Amino acid sequence: MEKYSDDFKLSVVKEYLEGPLGYALLAKKHEILDAIQVRKWVNAYRAFGEEGLKRKRSKSVYPVQFKLDVLNFVKQTGASYQDTAIEFKLNNPSHCDMEQNFSP
Repeated sequence: MEKYSDDFKLSVVKEYLEGPLGYALLAKKHEILDAIQVRKWVNAYRAFGEEGLKRKRSKSVYPVQFKLDVLNFVKQTGASYQDTAIEFKLNNPSHCDMEQNFSP
């Protein structure tokens, strides 16, 4: 997976919010492999501001109860990882896949 700088992500998000281009055209214009990536950046920006676009340099460690809360939320609501990340203030939706890595 290609890594994009925080500044690059912010510029793409602002271009989306300020202009007429959609996710697919912006992805093509900036040579981003998948338009879904642009959508994820826009959603993260809307939920968390610029902090939502930043990659964390250290691994997050979550308490067991927090992991259980996330798993229960996903199972009870059927929410997407993106929606779950917003609900629990996680800036990376893949953190919601805790069931795969769960170890109490």
